[in-house]
Amino acid sequence: MAIQTTGLLFFLAIITSQQCLNLQLLLLLSFILLTWFLSTWLVPGGHAWCGHRNPSRIPGPAGYPVVGSLPLMGSLAHRNLARISSRFRSLKLMALSLGFTPVIIASHPDTAREILSSPAFVDRPVKRAARLLMFERAIGFSPHGEYWRSLRRAAAMCLFAPRRLAAQEACRQACISDVLREVEMCRAGAVQFRGALQKAARNSIAGSVFGELNSRDKEELGVMVREGYEILGGFDWGDYFPAGWWPDFWGIGKRSEVLAGKVRAFVGGLVEERRKEGFQGRDDFLSLMLGMAEEERIADSDMVALLWELIFRGTDTVAILMEWAMARLVLHPAIQARAQAELDRVVGLTRHVADADLPNLPYLLSILKETLRLHPPGPLLSWARLSIQDVHVSKSYIPKGTTAMVNMWAIAHDPNIWPDPLVFDPERFDREPISIMGSDLRLAPFGSGRRVCPGKSMGLATCHLWLARLLHHYQWLPHVTSNKREKGLIDLRERLKLSMEMKRPLVCKAMIRNRVPFG
Repeated sequence: MAIQTTGLLFFLAIITSQQCLNLQLLLLLSFILLTWFLSTWLVPGGHAWCGHRNPSRIPGPAGYPVVGSLPLMGSLAHRNLARISSRFRSLKLMALSLGFTPVIIASHPDTAREILSSPAFVDRPVKRAARLLMFERAIGFSPHGEYWRSLRRAAAMCLFAPRRLAAQEACRQACISDVLREVEMCRAGAVQFRGALQKAARNSIAGSVFGELNSRDKEELGVMVREGYEILGGFDWGDYFPAGWWPDFWGIGKRSEVLAGKVRAFVGGLVEERRKEGFQGRDDFLSLMLGMAEEERIADSDMVALLWELIFRGTDTVAILMEWAMARLVLHPAIQARAQAELDRVVGLTRHVADADLPNLPYLLSILKETLRLHPPGPLLSWARLSIQDVHVSKSYIPKGTTAMVNMWAIAHDPNIWPDPLVFDPERFDREPISIMGSDLRLAPFGSGRRVCPGKSMGLATCHLWLARLLHHYQWLPHVTSNKREKGLIDLRERLKLSMEMKRPLVCKAMIRNRVPFG
């Protein structure tokens, strides 16, 4: 009996010691995993930067496990990123992780210039929706190389050259005249700009690209453009994780494929129709492309992608900038009065404003510049850049495959660069003329370097002419409503989707200034 008891105690001792050993191993393993997890996650910029040779340790938030700093972006990413950069004292360069994607943010002109001018950042990261909507074969997302250069060259010669802009003045005039007619029809009540401006901008670029379209084609094109904005303006988690990791819960891929099929059928049909009708003697972009020498011509599928991109990108920027500018002029009647005095002095009250008048209307241009400073349609310069090789920015190591963004909104609101940055003051550009076409990174709303917006001159010229026409014909006042809380209210809150637009459409009142026919 004593022997059995002794054996049982010995057996229990062995089991207990084995359990203690297993517990110690479990604790050791947990400690190792916790250490690895913290060393991976709690690094400057977050887990996407773990393992990169980064001796300078670019400052930035660690974010959250797996998703990184995606939850910190919020609905107004430009403002949130500006606050985070300020908190980390990393205006020149900040690192963060968006999902598994390493990202740098530049909120200073010097580092912005380094990124936008560097040959290491000549490509863009392609979102799933952009790829499915054929933008990977157009100017915006096509990889840098001979094909991309051929697209830029064709667009520059056949659409954006100064002589081409001059040839399309009649189209731009007709489109703003349509807006003025809509204003006149509702002048007794409230004038809501957004729909009319979007339609005018779309018809203007469509006239330059395709020539004359019938009303049914214009409407169909408008429906497709709006659908494209909804798709690309939405947030797709799958863009920030390896392919197949994130299911397409919101159906972005399916919607993109369906829309791409409609675009191919519609735009491809226009191309074939133009071939049958003949393109000789016509001066729209499509006809000029079809008339190019065979060795310079691109495939029909690529031509469809290019034509679609030109319509898509040429619509929202003009309409959004015009709405912001008009909102500011309604809020600042003294500035509006000075602009109208300039118009009366240069143009008078007996004829239309013409393109030839624009060089003599510098104050109107300053109004557009100040609007672009306070309300850039692309606050993060619309689409980011992608490093195609290891590179140094501001002496910091940036690995290949890093996404780079320039927070132009933060730069344009920096009090160290702009005195009284929150004040709408077009006269600041009288005191110090600043180019906004990409050479001065204090204000480069169209980007800079190789990927600068090719249509910047056309977009700015269109807005300059249209703003002049609107101010020449009417005085613009706040719309008075019966609701005392909203009396004369101009809501400057923002909504960031594909571009940064006014959260609530502008509503105002128009008072006639002259009786010149709209044309």
